[in-house]
Amino acid sequence: MFYFEKTYIIGDSNVGKTCLTYRFCGGAFLKNPEATIGVDFRERTLQLDGESIKLQIWDTAGQERFRKSMVEHYYRSVHAVIFVYDMTSLSSFESLPEWIDECTRHSVGPMVPRILVGNKCDLRDSREVPTSVAQRLADSYNFPLFETSAKDPAEKEHVDAIFLTLAYRLKSHKPLRLKHEMHVNEYVPMPNNCSSICT
Repeated sequence: MFYFEKTYIIGDSNVGKTCLTYRFCGGAFLKNPEATIGVDFRERTLQLDGESIKLQIWDTAGQERFRKSMVEHYYRSVHAVIFVYDMTSLSSFESLPEWIDECTRHSVGPMVPRILVGNKCDLRDSREVPTSVAQRLADSYNFPLFETSAKDPAEKEHVDAIFLTLAYRLKSHKPLRLKHEMHVNEYVPMPNNCSSICT
């Protein structure tokens, strides 16, 4: 069985979203990433318990001017969300509730797995967000918390673990999500002047 899962990676500019997706999908660190304009995506297929899950990871721009024009497209048919902050930037961490609220406003419900990721753990001397503070925020939303570095090759398996955790959560949520989607589709009212067409 094959699953296709649309995953958004969200957070302020310069927190390392593009580098994280590149590390996971390409296995290397992107040394000179350009700022994402709008949305870009990368893919990787994982094998879990005999099933294939293709994660299509949408790398979204953190700039306000792009968010305002594309926010509706960000959340259309989303299956999972990764929130990223820079562990050396307190302001990027303090922006997380706004990003999370934005997801909620666009009907990203409890059946959509979400993960919180602190990036740039290799810059230990510049750290501004303690693990204990990040853990309290993650616990308040019932999100798993990961701290990692897209740059440090030693962290590659840890980066993989983030996306593997997400994939397992997607797999476990799949039956519930399908049931919910079927339930919603059954009760969508159809205007009298319309007819349904099966193909």
